[in-house]
Amino acid sequence: MPRDKLKVLTPAAEPATGYQLDEQVGFLMRVAVQRHTSIFTSRMIEGLTQTQFAALAKLYEVGPCSQNHLGRLIYLDAATIKGVVDRLGVRGFVTALADPKDRRRRAVALTERGREVTQAAVVIAAEITTATLAPLSAQERSVVCELLKKLS
Repeated sequence: MPRDKLKVLTPAAEPATGYQLDEQVGFLMRVAVQRHTSIFTSRMIEGLTQTQFAALAKLYEVGPCSQNHLGRLIYLDAATIKGVVDRLGVRGFVTALADPKDRRRRAVALTERGREVTQAAVVIAAEITTATLAPLSAQERSVVCELLKKLS
């Protein structure tokens, strides 16, 4: 289309559909996640990523389990959880053991160092949650968490 035929919308113009990006749930959730990620990255110990922390925290909660099961518990696909576990293993936070439920499998487990790091990290994670939700009242925090669970 020739440039002289293009209709340019100014910031004050509203599309005919009434669609405004700033009011869309996906956009708002992405902005909230970016804020949370910034807080997480600036405060989390040992340079842990959100997915690495999730893996450690879940292992701390449930104990040794297969890599595949761990991935399902924290909503990661097989390729992603393998990379996460490999990186945590290189850092000495997890190890592979014989799976007590099935000797043909290997179970991912926290090492002693991994347990210590996780114990410290969950304290920081609670502070990160508080900081992320700080703009909200206590009731709003509760509602947001309940609504997010419904969307999960």
